[in-house]
Formats: sequence, structure tokens, C-alpha cells
Amino acid sequence: MRCLICSPLVQLALVGLATANVFERNLVYDSPFADHPQLAHDTRAIHENTLQRRQSLNSAGFEDESYVTFYGGDFSNSPFIWGGGGDPFDTSVLLWTRAVPIASSSGALPDQSVPVCVAYKIGTAADLSGKIIDSGEAFTSYDVDWTVKVEATGLKADSKYFYQFSDCATKATSPIGSTRTIANANTPARSVNGGKPLVIAVFSCSQYQSGWFNAYGFAAHNTTADLFVHLGDYIYESLGNGAHIGRQTLGRELATIHDYRQRLNQYRTDQSLVFAHQHAPWITVADNSWKAGTADSNDTDVGCSFSPSGACFTDRKLAAVRAYHEWMPIRQVDPQDKLRIWRNFQIGKLLDLTMLDTRQYDRDLTDVNVNTISSFANRSLMGAAQEQWLYNTLSESKTRDAVWRVIGQQIVFTQLNEGGSCMSAFSHTEDAWDGYRANRARVLDYLYQNKISNTVILSGDSHANWVSDLAHINDTTTYNSATGEGAIGVEFAGTAVTSTSSFGSGITPANADVISNGLVQVNTDLQWSEGSYRGFFTLTIDSEHLNATYYAMRNISFANLDGFASAQFQVKAGENKLSRPVAGGTVLAGVLKSQAVAANSTA
Repeated sequence: MRCLICSPLVQLALVGLATANVFERNLVYDSPFADHPQLAHDTRAIHENTLQRRQSLNSAGFEDESYVTFYGGDFSNSPFIWGGGGDPFDTSVLLWTRAVPIASSSGALPDQSVPVCVAYKIGTAADLSGKIIDSGEAFTSYDVDWTVKVEATGLKADSKYFYQFSDCATKATSPIGSTRTIANANTPARSVNGGKPLVIAVFSCSQYQSGWFNAYGFAAHNTTADLFVHLGDYIYESLGNGAHIGRQTLGRELATIHDYRQRLNQYRTDQSLVFAHQHAPWITVADNSWKAGTADSNDTDVGCSFSPSGACFTDRKLAAVRAYHEWMPIRQVDPQDKLRIWRNFQIGKLLDLTMLDTRQYDRDLTDVNVNTISSFANRSLMGAAQEQWLYNTLSESKTRDAVWRVIGQQIVFTQLNEGGSCMSAFSHTEDAWDGYRANRARVLDYLYQNKISNTVILSGDSHANWVSDLAHINDTTTYNSATGEGAIGVEFAGTAVTSTSSFGSGITPANADVISNGLVQVNTDLQWSEGSYRGFFTLTIDSEHLNATYYAMRNISFANLDGFASAQFQVKAGENKLSRPVAGGTVLAGVLKSQAVAANSTA
């Protein structure tokens, strides 16, 4: 066993480390409390402790095969897993990975106080053989669950890149992943993405025990998606029973930081999700586990007994937030606003992609009983600061002549009137914008009064598909549901990746269509409803059109890429409505309003 500490290379490296804190390059140590060291990890203390240990401890007790460090560790025992990118800007993008030290051949675990050194590089060649645009090193440790999140900088706008992680000493490498930057804010709309339409894949609600994440793989393999957007419920806290399809969740209902890390770890064993993270940058918003406003999302007796562990809601929420920032390639938006994740991406003059947090940020109490407080004028779904920011962002987008305004958020915006007994299985609209009607009206008023056109709202959460014109609820005077005249925009709401349909568990397409038929008739703005298939949708955007394609997965009980395009919709720039005939007059799943009205009129 050679003396690792005594080698000249190691001594030089330690001198360099004395002036360069490599922990600080790993953004995970700061998230989600950058500039708040009392809440974030103290990287200076971790750094100094590491230096002290390396210069004072006898290395004879360690073996190369398990002492996973930058100076002689055998990184083949600590493979890189689950790389990915996210939150792209025009000159930078986040890169993420996890490097876990595992037991040696003798079964001994490495000393967990010893960090892992990870190197990264990014370039334009698919095999990284050409010029490396950016590279660097960062440490990770058990403090942040061995995760690494770095910002690759100095990149060219609107360009595709390839990246790889490696061990700092052994040079053992990760698979090569791909990512991209977005266009500079001043890029003409017709020039964004090299003049080709920009494609965004949109997902929500992936519950491990409910099925295999085939939608992610289908999107990564069978579409040309440039960006992956996730609208919440990336993981679930519950256990469920997925053993019959090989999807039994580990642990218990989530309460502690260990619980959340374990669940995120297990989710990332799904190969479709792994592949999707490796091949496109992700832009995400908060999970339901951050949720505020419901009866169990406080520290009352209910909120402290919701989990078998007895952890109160505040403890669970902080654990969820910490783990989310460790495991997801998301930026710290505002160091002075600890839990803020609402942010805006200016993608040339083609669009603003505005991501809201309608789950946990300063949200008023949810209406737990239908129609008790949902119409109170002073209630807010997203808090006064975020709401005003949204209005300012919309106006700024219009002023800078962006063509489209795409708003990504978690919950269904359009009213969903249940319409009687046929909807007895669907009963959670109080948790959506239907439970915050005055807030919804204010958003619509702002769009109308300021003549902000080409607004498209994206929604998840409901585990079903909905497509609607945006107009004031039940307004049949200025809005015509047949022609779309009088609308101020469009909503595309997507079903779940796997989570059970809100129409009923395992409901067949035929039975779901019975419910959809009633819904599209009683909801003025709703133009299409589908409640059986699990899947996702894509937006294909250019300066003249925004097209939405919905994809349905045929079977999520095992891993496969079997799906089909169930419906396609078009919005023309400047029209603020779905193009007629909606979906070209025909869909392969679900029910169009035009079909239901026609059938009803001939009955």
C-alpha cells in the first residue's frame, strides 16, 4: 500500500486546494438557501475539515479501492449515474450527476467524511473529441447525498452541447450526455433554433408504483424535443402497491431527508427517466410534497399526524425542498427568497417561458369544501409578490415583442364543472384554480385589459387531458365556444406520466369518453377531454403557429416505448384561440366539444 498523502502530485493538489474551495463549485451545497449560511451547508468548514484530515491522518488505514478521492481512488467502484442538465440560459446550463462511493470487494464502506472529486467537461462534438468549451472540478460528499450540480459557462447561445463527468484521478467516465442553451433574448423569432420550430415536451405526475415511466422514454426517443418541462409531482410521498408490476416503492411515506433522497434515488432507476435526463435540459417546478394551503399542510394535530413518522408538515416540507434542490438541475432563483422557484426564460423573441409556483409559494388556504371560500376576492393562489411578478413579466414580454407567452404551472386553470353524477370520480378541483376564482379572474382581466395576446397556459396535476380556450368563466356574451371568438388565449393541460386517472383507476377509453362527453358539454371553454390514457404532450413553436400534440402510452405495466399521437391542436399567432375546426375535427382518443354537440343535436 503506497502512501497517498506523500506523493508529490497529492502535495501539489493539496496546496491548490488551500486556496480554491472546490466544494463551492458544487451548487448543491448552497441550494436552496444561497446567501443564508445558517441554513445552507457551510462549505468553508467542510473544506477546512477535509484539508485537516488529509494532512494529519495516516493513510495506511485506507485502500485505493475504497478511498474515493481525487488522489488515487478507484472510481470504478463509484460509477456515475443519472447525469442530466437543466435551466438553460443563453450562455450557460446546469449539469448534474451523482457519484456514490460503494463498498469494496471486502464489503467495507469508505470513510463517508472523505469527499469525492468530480471533473466535468462540455463541448460541441458528440464524442467530445474537439475543443472543450468549459471544464472544471467539484467536490461532493454525504452532506448533499453525493450529488453534483455545476454551471457550465461561456457557451454559445441556441446551441447543442455534449458533456461528460469523470473521476478527477482515475479518469473513469460517465456516459456522454447532451444538452443545449436557449437563444439570446434579442434573437429574432424566425431565427430561434436555427430557424426550425422549437419543440418542448411537457410532463407531470409520475408515480413510481403506478407504472413505468414510458412517456419519458417515448419523448426522448421518438420526438425531437429540445426542452423537457415538468409541471410537478416528479415524485410522490406515498407508498402504494406496485409489487405486481415490479414497482414496489422503498421505505415509508416520506418525512425525513433520508426518505426523500431514497425515493428520488429509486425513481432514477427507471431507464426511460435516466435516458430523458441525459439527452435534454429540464425545466421544472415544485412537487405536491411542497404543497401549502390544505388541512394537512401545517403544524396542527392533522399536519403532524399525516405521516406515520410523526413529522410535522414544516419539517417534511423543508426536507422535500432540500432533497429536490440536491437531485434536480434547477437554479437558485433569488438568494434572498429562499423557496422561490418561479422564474422566466426569454427564448429569443419567439417566446417567454414563464414558470409559476401555484403549489406552495404564499398560497392561501385551499377550499376544502366546495364553494365555501373559493370566490373570496382577497384570496391568492400564488401570493401577491408572485402575482405581480407574473403581470410584470407578461407586460415585459409584450413590450419586447416576443411572439408567444407560455406559462408553465401545476394545476388546471380553466373551470371544470363536474356536471352531475357522471363525474362522481372527479372531485379535486378545489385544489386547482377553481378553488381560487377571484385570482383566476384577475389573471384573465389583466390579459384582456392590457391586450396581451398569444398566451398559452400549461397545466398538470389532474391526471387527465384537457384543452380549452381561455375566456372568463361562463361568458357566452363576448366568447363564442363554437368559433373561439372573444378568447384571450389557450390552455393545454396534460395527463399523468403514470398516476391514476381522476376519472377512475384503470378506466377504459370507452368509459372515460362517457365522462368526457358530459364535461365538454357543460363547460363552456373546454374543447377536448380525455381521461383514460397516461402520457404527455409536446408544443412545436414557430413565429406563426403553436401546435400541441398529445401522446398516449398504450401500456405502462412494463417498460416499453409503445405509444401514439392521440390528438393534435393548432393555435395561430394573433388569434388567441384554438384553430377551428378544433383538432382538425377528429381525435384518436377522448371527446371534442364539436363531436359531443353534434351527437347531442341528432339524438
